Amino acid sequence: MSGKLLLVDDEPGLRRAVQEYLQESGFTVTVAGNATDGWELLQQETPDLIISDIMMPQVDGYEFLKQLRGDPRFASLPVVFLTARGMTSDRILGYQAGCDAYLAKPFDPDELVALVENLLDRRIAVTATKDSNEQLEDIAKQVAEIRSLLNQKGGITTTPSPIRIDLTPREQSVLDLVTQGLMNKEIARRLETSVRNVEKYVSRLFGKTGTNSRTELVRYALEHGLTQ
Repeated sequence: MSGKLLLVDDEPGLRRAVQEYLQESGFTVTVAGNATDGWELLQQETPDLIISDIMMPQVDGYEFLKQLRGDPRFASLPVVFLTARGMTSDRILGYQAGCDAYLAKPFDPDELVALVENLLDRRIAVTATKDSNEQLEDIAKQVAEIRSLLNQKGGITTTPSPIRIDLTPREQSVLDLVTQGLMNKEIARRLETSVRNVEKYVSRLFGKTGTNSRTELVRYALEHGLTQ
């Protein structure tokens, strides 16, 4: 697995050892000896995850995390606390501060790698869901705008299109759901088929209507009375 990590720790020996092990595991690792340097590095490039010590001079891990969570750019960035402190009260304080995981020194490097991989997998899943929802909302908005525009021009065409397009029953079902603003995953669920099959039908609809995007397809279908 790959990913960009920022390691913040004031112990040179441990910092070097952890960096090397993570790099051998496929990660790109940038290091900082204290929270101030770590914050400066964040301004240059946002990593996928941060591993930070707690006991550091000047700005400790808790304060560093508070600074991260107070900035919209880094508010949801996964953070692992790596520290010699292992008391339950310290762990509770770490979680209350907003860390995603807590690993006490000494630790097994393989456990750290597994922890990082798990957090990155979760972040990818959450991001994918968010992007999918945003895309769905955007398509639904475009469909509504197209319908509104056509209504302003005298209503949506309900008579047969002068351009004859032969659609199979399944293609018609997919087209009807596309014009409702549904994504392939939701269409597959509605029609009890696979996403791959839906993609195949949407591709066929593009070919039969001469369109290149879902928005174009929706507009074409509504203008030519192919769906209601």
